[in-house]
Amino acid sequence: MSSLRDQLAPLDTFERRHTGSSAPDVAAMLGTVGYDSVDALADAAVPPKIRLKRPLRLPAAAGETAALAELRGIAMKNKVFRSHIGLGYYDTATPGVIRRNILENPGWYTAYTLYQAEISQG
Repeated sequence: MSSLRDQLAPLDTFERRHTGSSAPDVAAMLGTVGYDSVDALADAAVPPKIRLKRPLRLPAAAGETAALAELRGIAMKNKVFRSHIGLGYYDTATPGVIRRNILENPGWYTAYTLYQAEISQG
């Protein structure tokens, strides 16, 4: 049974719902690839030329609820515009020769461009 302290702990932490790798699992994975620590693996995988030489300037950690509230605030700054795509379409009579050209010419419905050699071969 859980203690009162566990029952009153904040529930809005991602860590409480996250199942990460256990220490024995990490050790087994590192042993498989031939390294004794995650730092040694990172040193072997990340070339020194591209490593950041200063510590990261990150904000303080936030709980899940606070992070979602901040993201919601950022999202509220977005402006939703009405899409006018297709609103100018009117039922029209398209001559058959034009319809056939549109359907038979892939340049109307694909980004692929035929090369001259392909065109001359048909």
